[in-house]
Amino acid sequence: MPNSRQAAKRMRQNEVRRVQNRAVSSVMKTHLKRFYEAIESGDVATAENELPLAIKRIDKCAKNRIIHPNKASRKKSQLAKSLNKVKADAASS
Repeated sequence: MPNSRQAAKRMRQNEVRRVQNRAVSSVMKTHLKRFYEAIESGDVATAENELPLAIKRIDKCAKNRIIHPNKASRKKSQLAKSLNKVKADAASS
């Protein structure tokens, strides 16, 4: 337990921020999961629709420092690369 009023307030603030960050992170993960499910099923149209939504959520998390900006950049690159691979496979078939 905190020993001072300032420490108690800091604990309350940290808890509120933690809950908000988890909510935003959960939404990001949901969009990533939808994108990867579309990729695994080979549904290029759905994956193309989900990519901008996933990128938007990743950018929002990076802007608020919920995830590191370099991780956001790396993740966006991985998403684009996986979509391009599925497109190439669909075109060659």
